[in-house]
Amino acid sequence: MKILVTGGNGLVGSAIKELSLSYTENKYMFISSKDCNLKNFNETKLFFEKELPDYVIHLAACVGGLYKNMSDKVEMFEDNLLINTNVIKCCHLFKVKKLISCLSTCIFPDNVKYPINEKMLHSGKPHNSNDAYAYAKRMLDVHSKIYREQHNSNFICIIPTNVYGEHDNFSLENGHVIPALIHRCYINKKNKEPFTIKGSGKPLRQFIYSKDLARLILWSLFNYKKKENIIFSPKKEISIKEIGIKIAEVFNYKDNIIFDCSYSDGQYKKTVDNKYLLDELENSGENNFEFTTIDKGIKSTVEWFISNYNNCRKL
Repeated sequence: MKILVTGGNGLVGSAIKELSLSYTENKYMFISSKDCNLKNFNETKLFFEKELPDYVIHLAACVGGLYKNMSDKVEMFEDNLLINTNVIKCCHLFKVKKLISCLSTCIFPDNVKYPINEKMLHSGKPHNSNDAYAYAKRMLDVHSKIYREQHNSNFICIIPTNVYGEHDNFSLENGHVIPALIHRCYINKKNKEPFTIKGSGKPLRQFIYSKDLARLILWSLFNYKKKENIIFSPKKEISIKEIGIKIAEVFNYKDNIIFDCSYSDGQYKKTVDNKYLLDELENSGENNFEFTTIDKGIKSTVEWFISNYNNCRKL
C-alpha cells in the first residue's frame, strides 16, 4: 500500500521517514511544500490524482513558537485552514482508506480542569497567545468528524504534546521552545554571553521526542482501530527553566543562565492525561512502549544540531 506523509521533511515527517525503513512492505511518499502547494486546491487535487495514496498521514501545517503565534495570527489561521481543507477534500475525493491528521495539545481551552483529556478539545476558548492557530486546528477535528458522520470516512486526529527532536526548525524567533533554546545556547556560548531564556521559566510543559511520536503515529495507522481522537504524550511535566538547564548542561554552560521577564510566559500549563493512550496500547499488545527520557532526547537533539548546524532549518 502507498502511504503519503505531508510535511514529510519536517520534524515528525523525518522521524517517520527513518522509522519507515523497517516497514518495507509498504511504499512511503514524503512530500514538502516544494512538491505540492497544499494551500492551492487545484494543485493538491492534481497531486492526489497522480499519486493515488491509500493512506495519508497529514503533518503539514503553518507552525511556530509562542511569539510567531502571537504576531502572525492571520497567517496561522488562514494558511492552516486552506491546507487542512484541501487535504481532507482530496482524501475524500480519491477514496483514501485512512487519514491521520495531527493536532496539538496547545489548542485545548485555556481555562479548563486538569488534566486535559480527549473529550475537552472544544470545551472553552484557547489561550489568546495562540488562538488563531488553535481555532484553525480545531476545525481540522470538526472537518474530520463531519466526514465520518456523513460519509463514514476513516479520518481521525492524533493530539501530540510539545514535540522536539532532530530535523526541527531551530529558529531563534519562530521555533518552538526546545529548538529555539538549543540554538540560543549555542550562540550565547560561542559569543561568551549569558544564556538568555525569554520569560520567567516557570511554565510547565509535557514534551514528546519526535521518534517516539513517529512510532505512535505508525501504531495508530496500523493498530488503532477506533475513530476517536487520541492524545500522544508522556505523563511527566517539566518547567521551561528545567529544560533550559538541561540544554545548558549538554553545552557545558549551565552556570551562565538568565531569564528575561520582559517577555510573556504564555499559558502557564497545559497538563494532559495519557491514560486513554496507555489503555489502547495495552489493548493492542503494545503495553511495553516506553517514552524516551527528556535528558536522552535533549542530548540527542543538541548533538544533531551541532553536527548539522550549517544545513539545518534556522529561519
